[in-house]
Amino acid sequence: MARKTSHKELINTDIPVLGKAKIPSPLKRCVFLDDQERTLVNLAEEEMDSSIDNSIYQEFEKAGPRAFTYFDPSKTKCAIVTCGGLCPGLNDVIRSIVLEAYYLYKVPSVLGIKFGLQGFIPKYGHDVVELTAEKVANIHQFGGTVLGSSRGPQDPVEIVDALERMNISVLFMIGGDGTMRAAKNIVAEIESRKIKISIIGVPKTIDNDISFVTKSFGFDTAVDKATEAIQSAHVESVGVVNGIGLVKLMGRESGFIAAQATLALKDVNFVLVPEHSFEFDGEYGLLRSLEKRLDDRQHAVIVCAEGAGQEQCEYTGEKDPSGNPVLCDICTLITRRIKDYFKDTGKEITLKFIDPSYIIRSVPANANDCVYCGFLGQHAVHAAMAGKTGMVVSRLQARYVHLPLDLVITKRKKLNIRSDYWRAVLESTGQGHLRNDMEKDLCDN
Repeated sequence: MARKTSHKELINTDIPVLGKAKIPSPLKRCVFLDDQERTLVNLAEEEMDSSIDNSIYQEFEKAGPRAFTYFDPSKTKCAIVTCGGLCPGLNDVIRSIVLEAYYLYKVPSVLGIKFGLQGFIPKYGHDVVELTAEKVANIHQFGGTVLGSSRGPQDPVEIVDALERMNISVLFMIGGDGTMRAAKNIVAEIESRKIKISIIGVPKTIDNDISFVTKSFGFDTAVDKATEAIQSAHVESVGVVNGIGLVKLMGRESGFIAAQATLALKDVNFVLVPEHSFEFDGEYGLLRSLEKRLDDRQHAVIVCAEGAGQEQCEYTGEKDPSGNPVLCDICTLITRRIKDYFKDTGKEITLKFIDPSYIIRSVPANANDCVYCGFLGQHAVHAAMAGKTGMVVSRLQARYVHLPLDLVITKRKKLNIRSDYWRAVLESTGQGHLRNDMEKDLCDN
């Protein structure tokens, strides 16, 4: 059946504001943007909706400085909080926000909230730190976040109580979809009190799985480090007869890192991602395909995203502090099944397992991500000073735009396994009989 198409407006892209911006901007030598200036994005290219087939364009508000500010910069106090898992570039975003606020807008105070949203809650006893230009000058040289982080929900009432106590006008929240859901709840609590506090989100996910964010910061760095692990696995595999290198990469629900790293090297023979199920047994199963690969070439490299193959495991119902299902250890299962299979067939193998996950997420950002984080921080400050709230700053198809919070928390972005991109991944791996099974699935529509 043909897909439905429509030329109606698909989504609401209006950005909430706290009030009319009336104060002339202190920025000099600057090209100011008007709120009415929009950029067109082809939603079909973003594949946001399975019903979209033809090109459908949606207008988004452009990110950038405005001629007038809502807040008086000289009397504005800002705060920054980082939440969730670590990701390359967190310190770069913090640094960019502080330097933009301090040097360009002359904001007198930017506070750092320690250890995520826990930092707002008195019972945890976390300190609040003053982020000066001097303190953040060199933090981009280090991985992680100087503010620390935490997972799990916190009461938005207590958070807004803390914002009022500290007289904070703007809160920058850097985190993933869980953080953006928390931001939405905080905005709702602020609105219920009829107070004027701006909440600006900077979307963060190493998995690159946030909707309406074409590529998240830290992703380039993650792929760089992932390729190093794959290279090591390849070296190990070719060093012995019937060598197998198995690399586990991040990707709970989306296999973007695994796919991109596979394309980067072309040394990967099997790539397993959450978006596509696989079988161990049978003519088109992983084990038989791996055996044929070893018969032909005497070595193989498997890249597995952490969320792949969950259908092969029994779900326990457990959830982590962020509310995500606890994944089964798919690579342990793969290792056991491979060893058992080749023991039964009498073929001697050497399997090396590499898990670089925590190395990847804790390294400093590379040059491309540093530039990207700089723009995100600057645009976040511009939006906040103009009185915008309940929004995130995003790069969408090479354009920086403002997005309502609702858009980025609707669903997680996933690989389209019927796309040219995924076909290129399969062609890169040449996944043998496993590839034929996948291609059959791709053609079934």
